[in-house]
Amino acid sequence: MENGVSSFNQFIHELSVDSDNSSPEYSSGEEDSDRYSDSFKYPPSPASQSSRTSEAGFTKYSRHQMDWIQYILLSVLLPVKLLLWIPLHLFQLVYYGASKAMSISRNKRPSHLHAHKRVLCLKDHIIHRTTDRRRGLVEDLHLGIELSIEAVFDVVHKAAHLLLSPTEAFGRLFRLFSSNESGTKEDRDGVEGGSIYTSTQGENDPTPTERNIKYQPLNTDARTCQDVITDLGYPYEAIHVITADGYILLLERIPRRDSRKAVYLQHGVLDSSMGWVSNGVVGSPAFAAYDQGYDVFLGNFRGLVSREHVNKNISSRQYWRYSINEHGTEDIPAMIDKIHQVKTAELRLTKPDIEEETDDDQLYKLCAICHSLGGAAMMMYVITRRIEGKPHRLSRLVLLSPAGFHGDSNIVFSMAELLLVLLAPVLSLLVPAFYIPTRFFRMLVNKLARDLHNLPAVGGLVQTLMSYVVGGDSSNWVGVLGLPHYNMNDMPGVSFRVALHLAQMKRTGRFRMFDYGSASANMEVYGSPMPLDLGEYYGRIDIPVDLVAGQKDKVIRPSMVKRHYKLMKGAGVDVSYNEFEYAHLDFTFSHREELLSYVMSCLLLVDPNPKHHVNQRVVRSRRKG
Repeated sequence: MENGVSSFNQFIHELSVDSDNSSPEYSSGEEDSDRYSDSFKYPPSPASQSSRTSEAGFTKYSRHQMDWIQYILLSVLLPVKLLLWIPLHLFQLVYYGASKAMSISRNKRPSHLHAHKRVLCLKDHIIHRTTDRRRGLVEDLHLGIELSIEAVFDVVHKAAHLLLSPTEAFGRLFRLFSSNESGTKEDRDGVEGGSIYTSTQGENDPTPTERNIKYQPLNTDARTCQDVITDLGYPYEAIHVITADGYILLLERIPRRDSRKAVYLQHGVLDSSMGWVSNGVVGSPAFAAYDQGYDVFLGNFRGLVSREHVNKNISSRQYWRYSINEHGTEDIPAMIDKIHQVKTAELRLTKPDIEEETDDDQLYKLCAICHSLGGAAMMMYVITRRIEGKPHRLSRLVLLSPAGFHGDSNIVFSMAELLLVLLAPVLSLLVPAFYIPTRFFRMLVNKLARDLHNLPAVGGLVQTLMSYVVGGDSSNWVGVLGLPHYNMNDMPGVSFRVALHLAQMKRTGRFRMFDYGSASANMEVYGSPMPLDLGEYYGRIDIPVDLVAGQKDKVIRPSMVKRHYKLMKGAGVDVSYNEFEYAHLDFTFSHREELLSYVMSCLLLVDPNPKHHVNQRVVRSRRKG
C-alpha cells in the first residue's frame, strides 16, 4: 500500500481510466450488440437470409482468429508469470526484514511519529476487537476472500516494482545485510503480544504510554469469568482448591473481606461460574449479591476439558471416572472448607473482637444458591455431612430448579435413559465423557453459534429444533452456546458416570446415590447392597430451604421440584416453594429482575449477627426501664 491506497484500488482506478479512454469503441460495440439482439428478438425475414449467412461466416472466422490470439497470449503470459513468481518469494523474505532493519538502524527507540503510524496500522483491528469480539464462519469467509484479493494485487504490484527497479532492490538487499542484526529479533511474534502506544485526552502529559495488547487468534471470544468481573469494575480473587481425590478446582471470588455474610453459588451440568455473571451488572445474581454487601464465592465443579489434576499424567479415562457422588461428597466439601478457612482468617484479622460478638464458632453466615445439578449435589452434601456428624457450615439453601427426580420427562430423555442404562457396560469403555474433543471443533462450534446470532432465520430454526429436543423448553439454547465458557481453549464436559447417574434416578424414580452395578460394589461403598436413598434422609436437613421451579421448564418440570417440597415438608424441614414463568436456563442466563428480587429476599432472611441485635434489644429495654 502507498499513501493509504491499496494496490487493488489503484488497479481498479487505472482500469476505469482505460475504459473511459476507449469509450467510442465500446459504444460501437453496444450498437452492434443491440442490432444482434434485435435480430434475435424478432423472426427473420426472407430478405435477410444472405446477410445472416455472411454474418455467420464472419463470426466463425472471428472466433477462430480469437482462439489463436488466446494461444499466443497464453504462451507469452506464462513465461511472464514464471518470471514474476521467481522474485516473489525472494521479495517476501527480504522486504519485511529490510524494512525492520532500516527502521531500527535509524532510531532504536520508537519516536512519536513511529508510534502514531503503529496506531494507524492497528486502528481498525482494535476497533473491531472492542466492538465485536467474535466473528462467525460466514464473516470469516468474506474477510478471507477480501484479504486474498488484496494480497494478490499487492504482491503483483510489489513484484512488478521490484523487476522494474533493480537498483532499488539491490540497494535494499545491501542495507539489509549491512544493518545491525541485533534489532531484527524484535516483533518476531508479529501482532500477537504487541504493544500499542496510546494517549488520553485531558492529561497533563500527552506523551503516549505503552499498553500491551494480546490478540486472541482466530477471533473467538475466550474471556473468562475473571475478565467479565474485572471489566465491570468489581474486585476478583481466584482460589485453587484440591479435593481429597486430587482434582484441582477453581473457586472464584468477588471479595468483601470484612463482610460477615457470604454466599456460595454453584452451577449445574455443562455450565461454569460464567453463568452467574453472564448478564452483566444488572441481571447477574453474583453482582446483585455483592451489591447487597455479600462476600461472593463462585464454585466450579470438576469436569473441564483441560483436566486439572495433581497427577499431570492422569489419563482421560481415569479423570472422567466420577459421578454426582463426587460432586456432592468431594467437590463441594473441599470448596466450602476453603471458604471457611479463608473467611475465618480474614475476619479475625480485620475484626479482632469479633469472637465476642457471636455465640457461634462460625464467625460468618454462609448461604448457597444452586442451579439444576448443583442443587442435587448440594442436598447430597448437606445430608451426607449430617450423617457423618460433620458441620456443613450453611445457613440457608436457595435451590433453582434442582435435579434429583426426573420421572416426569419427555420421550427424548426417556430414550436417552434407556440407552445409557442398557448399554452402560459398552458405552463406559468407549465414551468416558461427553464434550467437544479438539480445539478446532470447539472453535467451530463457537463460530457457528456466532453465525446463528447474525442470521436470525437460521438461529430461530435451530432454537426451535433444540426446544423440541428438550420437550418444548424455551430457553435460549443458541445464545448459551455462544457464551465465552464454550470457547476453543476450554469448556465444561459431562462424564459418562454423571449421565448414567441421572439415568438411574429417572429409571428408579428415586433421588439416590450412584449404583455401581453390583451388590458387592455397593456394599463396599455404602455398607448396603443398594445405594443410599437421599429422599429418605430429608429429615437430616436442619436449615431453611427455598425451592424455585419454572413453569416453562421442560428439563426439570415443576412436578419434580414439588416432589422435593412434599418430601421435605413431610420430614419437617423448613421449606418454601415458589414458581416463576421461566424456562430451565432462564434462572442463570437471562435477566430476570423478579427472580433476583426473590433470591435476595431469601438471603436477607439470614441474620449475620444475631447476638449483636439481642444485645441492642437488652440495652433498649434497660433504658426504657
